Amino acid sequence: MSLTTSHTVPAPLPDVWRWHTRPGAVTRLTAPFLPMRPVREADSLREGTTVFSLPAGLTWVARHDPEGFREGQRFRDTCVNPPLAGLTRWTHDHEFSAVGPAETLITDTVRTRLPARLIRSAFAYRQHQLVQDLDFIGRLRTDYPDTDALTFAVTGATGTVGRALCAQLTTAGHSVVRLTRSRTPREGFRTWDPHSPSPDLLDGVDVLIHLAGEPLFGRFNDAHKAKIYSSRVGPTRRLAQLVADTASVRAMISASAIGLYGAAPGEISLDERSRRGEGFLADVVADWEAATHPAADVGKRVVTVRTGIVLSSAGGMLPLLSALMTTGLGGPIGDGSMWTSWIALDDLVDVYVHAALDTSWHGPVNAVAPHPVTNKELTRAIGAQVHRPTVVPVPRQAPALLLGREGARELALASQRVDPAVLRERGHRFRYPELTGALAHELGREDLLG
Repeated sequence: MSLTTSHTVPAPLPDVWRWHTRPGAVTRLTAPFLPMRPVREADSLREGTTVFSLPAGLTWVARHDPEGFREGQRFRDTCVNPPLAGLTRWTHDHEFSAVGPAETLITDTVRTRLPARLIRSAFAYRQHQLVQDLDFIGRLRTDYPDTDALTFAVTGATGTVGRALCAQLTTAGHSVVRLTRSRTPREGFRTWDPHSPSPDLLDGVDVLIHLAGEPLFGRFNDAHKAKIYSSRVGPTRRLAQLVADTASVRAMISASAIGLYGAAPGEISLDERSRRGEGFLADVVADWEAATHPAADVGKRVVTVRTGIVLSSAGGMLPLLSALMTTGLGGPIGDGSMWTSWIALDDLVDVYVHAALDTSWHGPVNAVAPHPVTNKELTRAIGAQVHRPTVVPVPRQAPALLLGREGARELALASQRVDPAVLRERGHRFRYPELTGALAHELGREDLLG
């Protein structure tokens, strides 16, 4: 089988080629709904090697072929590791040509034993992703023409948001130092002790992006709640003090959450000026944001990104819901009237990049799409993408079996209608303002562009 498809991207040929040579390009182009993740990226399009992890401990090794390389015009990768090399006979040619001063035509030709239907969705994803990414980078150059390449330190860099964000930063030409708790960090990593960070941890860093924290999902017993709180408040305060003490660091962009507004404001539209709500998560988020004060108190710029439900096939809620609905078990919870304030993963990444580069951003920012939906609308939209009905409701008591009564109330049954007022006032452009487009991108339901 062979597949040849072409599409144009909104950038000059030299910029498009350069983007493909940078770290993070493979991560940005690998569809999250595929059962593969890049674990090592090629350092050369001429003869480098990219390694992907697969289920059951398997790997996919793609080696660039020097015979298929022509600087600025084409490169080729081939699957070389047995048994996949023999089973797939995979060869992928990437060709680039200018079609104008600010547009580039990309032609992908794949020769493989795999059926076309298995790879069309992956190539549709990468086409849409590349168009959006290059358009975003072009707008960054227009909006911030005097910004040089910066050095970012990122906690939580190996999580779903962190991986996407680090790849976005490096393909845009910035450098990233990933902060890890490992005592034997790899190249590009620094060891970070959340309880006692080294005084020189942020030396040479321009911006700290702090994403790390214990996942919320889990039964809300005392032990889990303690981990949620302690993984956020104390480490954030210590990092904020380090930002305050490190001359090179000009800004701290810290994760936060719309849980600040409480679990049951219902129909009320909430913006950044709204009062905090009640409950465990509201308490956590309030203390979490307050922990950034040591940096702000000495005049460092601080932005807290209050994130809604992040839609990504790479992690979080979406894979679970889509799997349940595929098997026919999904449906709205109760009457499905609870409001869900969501954001597509790539839109969240764009928010972090803007917050890091725009020196006028300060304080809280609601990172949610402009059109929240009810739980019934969310489940119906996911069901439409996976072609399954969602008419049988899930009893309201069911989430408590997994999360406990408090966890169910604060997570599964929470109703939060949140407005991205600051983003709207700043004219932020969403890639996926509507739910259907975000789900199609993340679940592999887009069409090829060419």
